[in-house]
This record gives sequence, structure tokens and C-alpha cells, in this order.
Amino acid sequence: MAPPLTNDTDTPGYESRQTRRAVLAGAAALGALAAAGCTRVAATTGSGGGDLLERLRAQGVVRLGIAGEIPFGFIDRNGELTGEAPELAKAVFKRLGVDRVQPVPTEFGSLIPGLNSQQFDVVAAGMYVNPERCEQVIFADPDYQMLDSFIVRKGNPKGLHDYKDVVAKKAKFATGTGYAEIQYAVEAGYKESDILIVPDQVAGLNAVEAGRVDVFAGTALTTREVVKKSAKAEATKAFAPLVDGKPHVDGGAFAFRSAETKLRDAFNVELRKLKKSGELLRILRPFGFTEAEMTDLTAKQLCGGGKNG
Repeated sequence: MAPPLTNDTDTPGYESRQTRRAVLAGAAALGALAAAGCTRVAATTGSGGGDLLERLRAQGVVRLGIAGEIPFGFIDRNGELTGEAPELAKAVFKRLGVDRVQPVPTEFGSLIPGLNSQQFDVVAAGMYVNPERCEQVIFADPDYQMLDSFIVRKGNPKGLHDYKDVVAKKAKFATGTGYAEIQYAVEAGYKESDILIVPDQVAGLNAVEAGRVDVFAGTALTTREVVKKSAKAEATKAFAPLVDGKPHVDGGAFAFRSAETKLRDAFNVELRKLKKSGELLRILRPFGFTEAEMTDLTAKQLCGGGKNG
């Protein structure tokens, strides 16, 4: 959530502690360049689904809001934009007649406010679709689905397999800034003020390895990838958190300003083609995604049938 990884540190999939600082520095630098060198596209307030797609085609570039989070959207060690969402954006927007994408890095919690204040044109950060966010923006259909997993000490000495275990065993719990896992833990009975909030999965791994917490919660993909070179920690088996007492599967998607239904709908048309052809998995596989993360979930389902319908 909010908050990309493989074994080889030279690939976009793996983020070491050292490269994390370089990634964030590169993101800040590119963010400044993007802000300085880009003319804003005016928001459309009239009816008819907005005219942003036509404007983007005319100027030949779309600005992507990213949060510097591997594997979803980040700047690599060479200063290049990559991640599952930016790479998918490149493919979809090229099909829509927009040849270039431009990153606008920001904090995860600033993505929706930044979108609605026209700092960028679309959120391309693997953002989970949920009813609260659906009141503020409209989403494309999810391009992936995701279960949760924990980072724990080797051997999982406390036997932590889900949020109920964390509560029952009074484990010291951490998760990331703005992560959906905060609410999942609270729903299971964990006191929100007792949760340690850290920047990302790398910081979560560090906290577990150092013994500051017993468990860090994140997506199954990010936890399994970040522990691959750890001698002290491991990832638990993926599981579905409970929401209103029922197992819940999250889906991540692109977000658009509420007026821009034409752009969202055109994006969905191309996304469906990529899913049907298998091209979507080919684009996402280098960032650790597998067949298990492919989905037919819709934004309407995850929004609870709200404005994304």
C-alpha cells in the first residue's frame, strides 16, 4: 500500500539500505525538476467526463504521482522511473496516444491531495482501492490483487500468522506510513497508538532484525522480497486480513480526479486488453508479481458500489 524487488541488487526489484537513500534522493531531485519544468493541466469541472485525455495527447506527456515505494513506483539507481505502476502506465498511455510519462515523487499520504490539486495527472503508485479513497478520487480497475504477510524473526518464535495472533500474544507491531495494515490490526483489536509506524518495508525489516518489534506487516509481495537476503528475518505465509469479520483481498489501481471519467474509462479499456493477452503479467513479473497477483476484481467491488461504478 500503500507502499519492487528481486535477488539481484542491480535490477529494479531489489532495494538495499544503501540504495534506499539514493532512491529517495533521486526522487526528490526528479520531483523538483518535474515541478519546475511542467505546465499544469487545468482540471475539468464541466459535465461529459472531462477532457484531460485530449489535453494529454496534445502535449504528449502525462505526469505520474509516485511515492518512491518499491515495487510500485520509484526512481532507480540510474535516476530512471520504474516500478509496476510506471511501467504499466508507459504501456497504457502509449496505446492512448501519450508517448511520455513524467514522475512527480511525493509522500504516499500526499498522493490524493496532490492529484486533486493538479500537481500531477494520475496516481501511479499501486494504491489500494477502498471506500474512503473512492470518496475522493475515481479508480481504474485493479491491475493486481494482494494478500498480507508478516516479517518476523527467523523461525517465527512468537508464532505470528495473522492479526489475531499479534493481539493475543501482545506482540510489538509495526507497519508502514499510510498502510492499510494499520486498520487491519486495529480491527483485530490492536491499539492504534501502540503501533510503530515506519517509512517502508526496509525500515520494517530493520526494526524486526534489531528486536525493536516482533512483527512488521506489509503486502505479501514486499515482505517476501525484502527478507530474501536477511539472515535474521523471514516472511510468513500470505493471508487475507479480516474486514467486518470476512477475509479481504486488496487490489491496487491507478487513481484519477473525479471529473475525468473519460480518461479512467479509456485506461480501463486498454488495461483489459493487457490482462486478456497476458501482457500485464509480463510487465509486472520483473517486480516480483506472479500469476497469484493477477485479478479480475473491479473498482466498483472494492469501492462498495460507490462513485466508481
